[in-house]
Parts: sequence; C-alpha cells; structure tokens
Amino acid sequence: MRYMATYDLMETIRNTNQWLGASALSFASYPIFSMAPNPVFQWISAWGEVTERTFQRMVTKPDWGIESITGEDGRDHLITVEPVVSRPFGDLIRFNVAGRDDMDRRVLLVAPMSGHYATLLRSTVKSLLPDCDVWVTDWHNARDIPVSEGKFDIEDYTLYLTDFMRALGSDLHVIAVCQPAPLALAATAYLAEQDPDAQPRSLTLIGGPVNPDASPTDVTDFGRRVTMGQLEETMIQRVGFKYKGVGRMVYPGLLQLASFMSMNSDRHATAFSDQIGRVSRGEASDRDPHNKFYDEYLAVMDMPAEFYLSTVERIFKGLEVAQNAFVVDGHKIDIAAITRVAVKTVEGGKDDISAPGQCVAALDLLTGLPDDKKASHIEPEAGHYGIFAGRSWRNNIRPLVLDFIDANSEDPAKRNRTRPRRKNAPDAGDGPALKAV
Repeated sequence: MRYMATYDLMETIRNTNQWLGASALSFASYPIFSMAPNPVFQWISAWGEVTERTFQRMVTKPDWGIESITGEDGRDHLITVEPVVSRPFGDLIRFNVAGRDDMDRRVLLVAPMSGHYATLLRSTVKSLLPDCDVWVTDWHNARDIPVSEGKFDIEDYTLYLTDFMRALGSDLHVIAVCQPAPLALAATAYLAEQDPDAQPRSLTLIGGPVNPDASPTDVTDFGRRVTMGQLEETMIQRVGFKYKGVGRMVYPGLLQLASFMSMNSDRHATAFSDQIGRVSRGEASDRDPHNKFYDEYLAVMDMPAEFYLSTVERIFKGLEVAQNAFVVDGHKIDIAAITRVAVKTVEGGKDDISAPGQCVAALDLLTGLPDDKKASHIEPEAGHYGIFAGRSWRNNIRPLVLDFIDANSEDPAKRNRTRPRRKNAPDAGDGPALKAV
C-alpha cells in the first residue's frame, strides 16, 4: 500500500470515472436524441453530470466563497483573503474587510488537518466576520509539498500554532475546532513557559479529543484496535508522479474519503441516486443542498504520514496531552503553566466523533488557572458539525463564545467593537455531519 503505484492507481480510477461521466453527459446531450421521446437519454445525461462533478471535485480545493458582508453602516464591505504568514505546510490567512476599521475582537480560528480543507469552517468564518477580525490556519495538501520541505508531525503543527500566535500578538482570542484542540492547548502552554507575552487572552476548544478515553466513540475504539504497524501498512502511501510532492509519505485523501463514505454508505448511495433523479427532471441547481454539501465533503486532501501516525500514536493511544506528558522539540510541556489565559470548552450532546467529556477534560489539566478563568458548555441537541457550523452554533454557541471573548478582553480602546448580535437568521438546520473532522 505504501508505493506510488497504489497511489497512482487510485488517481487513475478517479480520473477514469470522471471521464466516463463527462463522456456520458456529452453523448446523451446530442440534440438529435431529443427527437426520440425516451427518458433513458435524460437519465444517462443526468448520471454523467452527477458522476463527472462527483469525481472532479475530489481533487479541487473549494473556494471560500465569502465575497462581502453588510456592516452596521448599511454598506456592503468586500472581503479579500490575504496571507499573513506563509509556511510550507500551511499559511496564516486573514479575511480583510475593506473599508472597515480594525475590530476589538481579534480571532484566530484553528482549522483541523483531518482530510478536509480549512474551507470546512466557511460558515464559522462567515458568522464571525461581522463582529470580529478573523484569521484562519489554512493547511496545505501534502501531495503538493515537495519532499525537500521535510516532515510535518504534531510537534511541527504545535510549533506552527505558536508562530502564528506570536505573529498576531497577545491581544488575540483563539478558537480551535475539533482535532487541533489538544494541540492548541499544548501550544498555549508552550508559550506560557517560553514566551509569556505572546499568550492569547482566551482559548476556546470546540469538540476536540483532549482526552479520548474520557468518553469512547467508534473513532477512539478504532485507534485502540489497530496497531501502528497495521496503520502504516494499510493507510500510508507515497504520492505519485503527477504532483509536486512525488515520493512523500501521506495518508491519501481518496483513501480517507473511502473510509468516510463507508461509515454511512446507504445514506450516501441514496443521496446520489436521488440527485440523479432531480437532475434528469431539471429540478437540480449548481448550489442546491446536495451540491452545496458534497462540494465540500468530497474535496479531500492528503495528510502527511507523520502527522496522521503521530496523532494516533501520541494523542489517542499514548494520551500524552491527556496525561500532561506531551513533548515538543525536546521540551516537556506543562499545561499547568497556563495561569492567565481564559479557557472555554464546547461540546455537543450528540457528538459521535468527539463525545462529551473528551474536550472538557482540558479544564482538569489547568491546575494553575483560577476557576473564574474556566468555562464549559454542552449543547444538548448538537452533533459534531452543529457545534461549529450549524444551527446550534449560530443560535446558541456563537453568542456565548463572543460573550466569553468580551469578558476576557481589554476595555475597548482604539478599535471599534460591534456588540454580539442577539437576533439570528432563520433556522436552516445543522446539516449532515462531516465525518472527517
């Protein structure tokens, strides 16, 4: 499984299916076939359209798609995405709102490196932009990173976070979503020991596996069942000749996607068959609910092998963060060193990926932090996706997070503060849970 031939074989299968879809769409769309009142041609065309789009977007990074927001002045302000710090494995990007003064709330949103792009947090970013200046960690697809750039494991990830925090200064509020929660906690503790002036003012951990054993799920059970040798043998491959990262050891995005889809295969099969029917009847659109969801869900990226394997070995199996035994660059981090950064945890009562108890375990590790600097929240009806991007986030969690940020900020000075919005948009539901996070 670790050789380029296997990686290229998967890419060949994907490419072939995309070609078959495009060919079927082109063939069945000949005008002459409209003379025959046979619905089979409409069905073939619809199958081709859905198939081509499905397999093409697996290798396409989605756009952020956030073009503007309406300010309290009633004007539309254009949004531009600007790199602030560029690194081989990921950039720190800013969503710059044109024509708006700097906001008092400065937020670093730490995106997971878990098979999907940072655009997974698009709705989270969009909901924060009216009231915050927002920066995001934009991780790169490992297949596009040359081998000469070296390795990237969870220690490197943690050091990237410390560098990003230093670049933004201490007047900062960090929100880590899912997988990076334990590493964001470790990065904050690292700064508390090594560079106290660079610590953020607050840290919000949303649905992350700080202590995976606190509340087992299928994800944690899988990490326990398999050995590291089995993972390396079955999950790790070398990037093929088509990409800049040729030869790099990765956990391929296509292999990850196969795992994601298998967890709910019946639901996905029904969704695609229904979409083919809608396309054949002319009821589908480019941004209908199916395409809106699967454009993001199917867009997967390769993870560096070292990052994936070290996450399983050290976070899930070794419980290094949970036991306050995490080592970064030869330095043993002491989470108790955090004494002035306010920490809040958010969990979903119906989260089947990072179940309640896994994230709030962070507060028990913060023995040096006063109780009035700690907070936690469980959203009873929220699943994993809902706690950072769905209805539960919009209506309940986001206002609480903004209040927490305000409670741990300096009094407004040069920057303008926009008060948290209490009235929410009409309920659109949480949407399907993305299993990759």
